[in-house]
Amino acid sequence: QVQLVESGGGLVQTGGSLRLSCAASGRTFSNYAMAWFRQAPGKEREFVTSINWSAGSTLYADSVKGRFTISRDYPKNTVYLQMNSLKAEDTAVYYCAAHRYPIVVTTSPDYWGQGTQVTVSS
Repeated sequence: QVQLVESGGGLVQTGGSLRLSCAASGRTFSNYAMAWFRQAPGKEREFVTSINWSAGSTLYADSVKGRFTISRDYPKNTVYLQMNSLKAEDTAVYYCAAHRYPIVVTTSPDYWGQGTQVTVSS
């Protein structure tokens, strides 16, 4: 059974940084894509970024390009989201996701984590 467990969320001031982690277990992810989505209060869940587990190719939403970086640690089966220059509009619950095929903006991934809250205060 696939499990995705996020950690690293919290409260940070505008302009600050946070690093989220997603520990994946339950199968081999070498042919999978991993991603981060987020959902702000009163809004729909939206794509943030994705990475191909084996090739390492990445995709970013325009709103986070240049500020967020996704990476993966193969031996640890962990995906990271480094978030810099945080803004109030980045406040949301951040979800880790895994999918058998590349993840783009419109993808509905196979597996989801429970989410971790990120709050950016001005």
